[in-house]
Amino acid sequence: MNKTLISIVGPTGIGKTALSIELANHFNTEIISSDSRQFFKEMSIGTAVPSKDELKAAKHHFIQHISIKEPYNVGQFEKDAIAKLNFLFQSYDIVVMVGGSGLYSNAVINGLDEFPNLPKHIREELISKLESKGIEPLQIQLKQLDEKAYKTIAIDNPQRLIRALEICIGTGKPYSSFLNKKKPSRSFKTIQIGIIADREIIYERINKRVGIMVENGLIKEVESLIPYRHLNALNTVGYKELFNYFDGELTMDFAISEIKKNTRRFAKRQLTWYRKDETITWFDYKTDLEKVINHIETKKPAN
Repeated sequence: MNKTLISIVGPTGIGKTALSIELANHFNTEIISSDSRQFFKEMSIGTAVPSKDELKAAKHHFIQHISIKEPYNVGQFEKDAIAKLNFLFQSYDIVVMVGGSGLYSNAVINGLDEFPNLPKHIREELISKLESKGIEPLQIQLKQLDEKAYKTIAIDNPQRLIRALEICIGTGKPYSSFLNKKKPSRSFKTIQIGIIADREIIYERINKRVGIMVENGLIKEVESLIPYRHLNALNTVGYKELFNYFDGELTMDFAISEIKKNTRRFAKRQLTWYRKDETITWFDYKTDLEKVINHIETKKPAN
């Protein structure tokens, strides 16, 4: 196991992309993105896809590689990412992975939990309930069936919520009881680097980033995607608020303030997820690159 995956995590807007490029250039390697919002070709501004200059600065994989019209999930990403890593490790001893989607990063590092196949009607009934009654009754139902899952998963993410309920209902067992079983072994070592800052700084950076997105054309991007708003990929922060604006339910100013608020909440959920992982070494967002590199050098396998 002389191959190393450097995984860079942290809340949205903290500077993960910049650090990943610096590390990729230092170690003369390539980057895998595990940011599930950046997979889609039609979504650029609202997902903070790396700029053209950033993409030129280091070779990236899994950036806008599929369409929002294509079904894609964490299981498929795990297979694709492991295949890509196996290919890249033929040329490099180190590969960098970066992204704010904890579930997707974890799938690459540790593998996914295995769940039984279930009748389709369970999911269909839950989706129907979501559409007719909203998300809150489903959240209450999960709390009743599996309080542990209720406290740990992103319960305001309909896809994750429905998946947990589907398992609870279909198996008669808590969703959380299927988690953290024995996972597949990996042929590489992972070094996890986390970037952090005080909450006020994180929130300030988020507010500034949303403002820049609006200046760069976020409104037009979302408007162009209205015909596809029913797709799961677009049920995400920065898009759903502006769909409500185009429906006449929100003013423009309020929609933008909601994007900022919901992005701050998203960052809080990200940190809650990452803080459960004791293998992450955290660095302040202003830490010198040399210090991060020195840490990696002490952890990576000797050639």
